[in-house]
Amino acid sequence: MKRPDLLRVIEQAAEDVKARDIVVIDLEGKTSIADYFVVCEGDTDRQVKAIADRITEACRKEGVRPFKVSGMQDATWVCLDFAEIVVHIFLPGERTFYDLEGLWKLIPRTERVG
Repeated sequence: MKRPDLLRVIEQAAEDVKARDIVVIDLEGKTSIADYFVVCEGDTDRQVKAIADRITEACRKEGVRPFKVSGMQDATWVCLDFAEIVVHIFLPGERTFYDLEGLWKLIPRTERVG
């Protein structure tokens, strides 16, 4: 699956379960970590898990599985690593504390209402 298509699948899946403040940070050529970060949040740990599950399910339907999933136990910050795209799903306080968007504030991004 091509990267832009996978990015759309991830964004749509997050929107489907009402993820809030979805931000895509374009890291292509800026770091070897990933080409994109997708950052969003859920209101509760249950919603954070539901967002992660929905994204994983939607990607699997397209034949793509995450290489690594971290944080599902606590669900305060879940990370889904799809190699070129890394998805970070936070509880609001955790998102503010770690401030990934602030770390990459000079990098182009798109924000979606959700």
